Amino acid sequence: MNDARFSDADPAPLALMAGDVEDLTVVSALVQDAILPITEISYDLRHRQLALLLNRFRWEDADSARREERPYERVRTVLLISDVTRVQSDGIDREDADLILELLALRWQAGEDGTGQLLLEFAGDGTLSVDAECLNVELRDVTRPYVAPSRRAPEHPED
Repeated sequence: MNDARFSDADPAPLALMAGDVEDLTVVSALVQDAILPITEISYDLRHRQLALLLNRFRWEDADSARREERPYERVRTVLLISDVTRVQSDGIDREDADLILELLALRWQAGEDGTGQLLLEFAGDGTLSVDAECLNVELRDVTRPYVAPSRRAPEHPED
């Protein structure tokens, strides 16, 4: 019988918060290439929160998967944006219940007195614009990782 190794342990779920641009850069990198049906976006006006249930590519595990020649993984993740005052979309057909979106980046445009606009940029030039009293974003993995259906890492060819 072999001793257990640290790498044999289950991966810990991510639970991160972003309250400034530097934090948001990390969260944005982790949600890059996340896939979600439009039906997994929910805006709670009363609690002023926008929630997205993502199928997130596990970028933090990609190098290990490549090195160990094992399949790449995804995980179900909640992206929660709080202190929201308004949500608008551009280039996204919110009436198409079959629409699948690919999240590319999160960007913060600061306004006055800590307010600003969080832009969620999707493939195909779709954008959700979230007006907020402050930058308050939470990322939380909610399932165990699973094998990515494509078994490949997303690619971003140079232009």
